[in-house]
Amino acid sequence: MSFRGTANGDSLARSDSLNLSQVIDHLLWSMAGRNLTRSDRVALGLRIDHNSRVVISFPRYHLGLLVGMSTTNESSESANSSQPSSANDAKREASKRSAPTSELSSTNGGQWRPVRPEELLLKNAPIVDPDALPPINPKLIRERRQELEHLLKSCPTDMGAYQELATIYRKENRPAEAKRVLTEAVRLFPDEKSLKWELEEATLARSLQQYREVSELAGKLRTKEMDREVKRSREDWAFRRIEVCKNRLARDPSLQNLRLVLAEAYIDSEQHDLAVKELEELIKFDEFSPQANLLKGKCLLSLGRDVEAMTALRAAGLRRAVVAPLPIRQAALRLLCETAERLGIELTLEHYTRQLKQVEQDIAKQSTASR
Repeated sequence: MSFRGTANGDSLARSDSLNLSQVIDHLLWSMAGRNLTRSDRVALGLRIDHNSRVVISFPRYHLGLLVGMSTTNESSESANSSQPSSANDAKREASKRSAPTSELSSTNGGQWRPVRPEELLLKNAPIVDPDALPPINPKLIRERRQELEHLLKSCPTDMGAYQELATIYRKENRPAEAKRVLTEAVRLFPDEKSLKWELEEATLARSLQQYREVSELAGKLRTKEMDREVKRSREDWAFRRIEVCKNRLARDPSLQNLRLVLAEAYIDSEQHDLAVKELEELIKFDEFSPQANLLKGKCLLSLGRDVEAMTALRAAGLRRAVVAPLPIRQAALRLLCETAERLGIELTLEHYTRQLKQVEQDIAKQSTASR
């Protein structure tokens, strides 16, 4: 079987029951009839995108790595090509009669095609332990990165090369470089949603990296100037999250879970009124309402609206229609106790205290049972 690939790349949906290493090994086994090492996979440009698809980019100058791979049947047929055609025809007919099907499937060494996820679950497929795989050779990654950089200089419209190069930069913990590459890619392909998504991820990664670096440095220097830098980087991290969440919600309003992230970013930037507005939209959904009510209660306490805050906290800690997880109930009841004590509501405080003790006992039992 001769290997057939493309320079543009193909995609394969990943099976949820297999990890990335297994999927890649199954895929390569189906294409080439044998397993490749991790170094080979890196050299061949295998990666996974944000939609959990295995993406294969085979540059022309890497296809030579698979030259000569063939099955035993094809090799023996080539070796016997000097025999008379009638003898070869007889051997082919005998082979067809002995085979269970007239043509082997791709997962059994036949001609390559995109493999369906269910085909990756063959009983005889090779099982690979990710921990047993050798570590990725940094030299190969560096060489691959350099090749992609040169490729984009000569062919700046290769979208797959931009994505792969950005992925390498992210793995090397260089989100600023990934952001630079993806910014150019989005300029060239403005309608490609996957590029926008990856650019947003790189932007968030860079902002978080700066915040962590500044915070670590401030812990050593402890100066007013560093305190100002920490505040600035923390605000930048919050504003980047706000920007990304709003853009993604504009593209897909069904991503309601992003409203929770958006509200937390508003809280970090001390925009509590905007956070409350987002949380009120999220409370309509039962799956998000416990945490949304807890955050809403915290925001209202920060705004000095104690009565409204206690209403939201009661919904998070005591609501029976939608029972919140124990940690959320505990946090909400603690805030209720503190607020009731500050306002001097003794009877209400006693009720909240009893409820809090019961929740704490349930948490202790749950912790003991899990050991």
